[in-house]
Amino acid sequence: MKVDRRLLALVGLGVLVLSACGTLPGEQAAVGAAQGADDAESEEANVDEGSAPEAEAEGEPEVASSADPGAPAAAGYQCSDGSDPFAGVDLRFSFNFWPETDFCQHTVDYGEVLGLLRADQIPPIDVPSFEPVADADARIADQEPVMVYVENGDARAYPLAIMTWHEIVNDTVGGRAVAVTYCPLCNAGIVFDRVVDGQELTFGTTGNLRNSDLVMWDRQTQSWWQQFTGEGIVGEMAGTQLEFLPSSISSWGEFKEAYPDGQALLPGAIRDYGRNPYVGYDTDENPFAFVGEIDPRLSAVERVLGVTMGGEAVAYPFETLAESGVVGDTVGGQDVVVFYQPGQVSALDGSAIADSRDVGSAAAYDPNLNGQALTFSYADGTITDNETGSRWNIFGQAVSGPLAGEELDQLLAYPHFWFAWAAFQPETDVWGAA
Repeated sequence: MKVDRRLLALVGLGVLVLSACGTLPGEQAAVGAAQGADDAESEEANVDEGSAPEAEAEGEPEVASSADPGAPAAAGYQCSDGSDPFAGVDLRFSFNFWPETDFCQHTVDYGEVLGLLRADQIPPIDVPSFEPVADADARIADQEPVMVYVENGDARAYPLAIMTWHEIVNDTVGGRAVAVTYCPLCNAGIVFDRVVDGQELTFGTTGNLRNSDLVMWDRQTQSWWQQFTGEGIVGEMAGTQLEFLPSSISSWGEFKEAYPDGQALLPGAIRDYGRNPYVGYDTDENPFAFVGEIDPRLSAVERVLGVTMGGEAVAYPFETLAESGVVGDTVGGQDVVVFYQPGQVSALDGSAIADSRDVGSAAAYDPNLNGQALTFSYADGTITDNETGSRWNIFGQAVSGPLAGEELDQLLAYPHFWFAWAAFQPETDVWGAA
């Protein structure tokens, strides 16, 4: 029987919403302004009641659409100059949930925004709790995927088994306020600095998508942000750019070996965190909620490591990386080395994440170390540099040999599905393409 993957993805969203109706344990409450926040800072950031309603307690997830097709998009909405920002737009999201958002300021066409849920129906985590690697190892399988962020020696793993259900963690790592974000529909895991022009922001999920990618919102200004690009796209912060921070997605086994003193995000108690609500999504050639043209150079859901530097964008397909293990390149005038390691499973394949197929991990680094340009080789799953024979791991750390203890500078490079990367970076090159 042929399975409608788009229907499965919609069902997955429904599962996320219905499971979000409960609250996490006390230390992990504060799942968004729609449901209230536990700490004083979040209380001050909350919007007026009714601006971001709670998830429905039962039934199907509500689609937050506006008027019927062809009807006036937003009758009565006016900017200071008397114009209607929604004029002529077939609006597919509700603006009524956002009384403080300045819709007169926007950098994108409103017709590109698709509303599926209400604000924070996929609830972010505002008060995350962690446990040491030694304790977490009993509940996380070595092959499971985790987002990894390290700041000032504070190494943290955010299992995709948790991130899929929450998408955003507002955290402070090594003294730095960060937003750890993951959009499962684009397989985009990105970390941002939460401080903008001296103001610390906290982020939630708008329930809207653009190019299938998560549209976030901040509680301080009710501006909307594109997760994929880190750009403010609607509201007071429109045109503002969040600072990208180096992060990666690796297997738990790789993380615990590299960072034995690290920490792992604790799950809540009421969600089936080991289960994938988007079964088979990463083999669907027609990704759910994507309405653009898919660039035919690669399969729609081929995983790529996306790199942008010096005005140049390059996509490194995982399937090609798996054959070579190491790629040396130059992007925008910057020397680049891309490492690949097998051993990480997909969070978007089988019903049980731990039992899903191996897709591997990839990350990019500056190959220049202490004034020396290194070149690398890959054999039998091992990365070594040709100059000293030292062995390196997926985190750019020399783990044995003359350079043991040294570490390459990580570049801003993130794994994505090809269709999304190409939608946001249409001029991208594809490494290895003829």
